Amino acid sequence: MSHRLSTWLCVPAALLLGLPFLALARETDWSHLQLAYGDWSALGVSLGLSVVSSVLIVLLGLPLARWLARTRSVFKRGVESLVLIALLTPPLAMGILLVSAYGPYGTLGEPLARLGVSLSNNAPAFVLAQLYGGLSYFVLAARSAFEAVPLSLEEAARGLGCSGAQVLWRITLPLAARALAVGLAIVWVRVIGEFGIVMVFAYFPQGIPVKLFVNLQNEGVDAVYALLWLLLLVTLPFPLWCLSAFGRTTKW
Repeated sequence: MSHRLSTWLCVPAALLLGLPFLALARETDWSHLQLAYGDWSALGVSLGLSVVSSVLIVLLGLPLARWLARTRSVFKRGVESLVLIALLTPPLAMGILLVSAYGPYGTLGEPLARLGVSLSNNAPAFVLAQLYGGLSYFVLAARSAFEAVPLSLEEAARGLGCSGAQVLWRITLPLAARALAVGLAIVWVRVIGEFGIVMVFAYFPQGIPVKLFVNLQNEGVDAVYALLWLLLLVTLPFPLWCLSAFGRTTKW
C-alpha cells in the first residue's frame, strides 16, 4: 500500500472523529453561553470525588494488576474472569447490581444500614459507583504494563541484593510508567464521565454527567452547551498531558 493511499484512507476516520467537535463549536451560542443553576456545584462534585475515586482505583488496582502479571496461582483464572465480567457488564446493569449489593435493603447495605452506614445517594456511593466504573480498566492496563517488564531484570535486581520494594520502585514502576499513565488517563475519563452506574446508584450528589442529563431533559440541547464545554475542559487536559508526557518516554 502506497504512502499516499494510506494517507487518504485515514481521512474518513479522522473526519468521523472530528465532526462532532466541529459541530459543537459551530452550534454553541458564544454570546449567550452561561451555566445553569447548580452547574458549579456539579463541577465541584465531579472534580473532588473523581480525584478520590482515581486515587482509590490506583491503590486497589496496582497490587491486583501486579499479582495477575506475575502469579501462577490456581486462582488466577477466576480473578481474571471477575475483572473481565466487571469490565463488560453494561453500566446500567452494574448500577442495579450495586443497588442489590449496597442499597438500603441490599446484601451488604442492609446490615450496614443497621450500623448507621448508608451507601446510597451520597458521596461514598458516588465514589463507589466510579470505582466500579474504572477499576477493571486500570487493572487490565496496569497488568499489561507489568507483563511488559522483563522478569529477568527484576530477578537480576534481586540477585544484586535489592529488596522486593526496591525492585518495584526502581525497576518495575519506571519501566511500566508509560503504560500505567495510559491506564490512569483512561481511568480519569471513565470516572469523571461515569453516567450509567451513578444514575442508578448515586443520583445525588449530582455530578456533571447527571446534571447534563437533567438540564437536557428540562431545558433542551441548547441549554447544556456551557456545561458540556466545562466537562470537556476538566476531563481532557489531564489524560492528554499523561499521554503526551509519558508517550515520549524512551522504550527499553
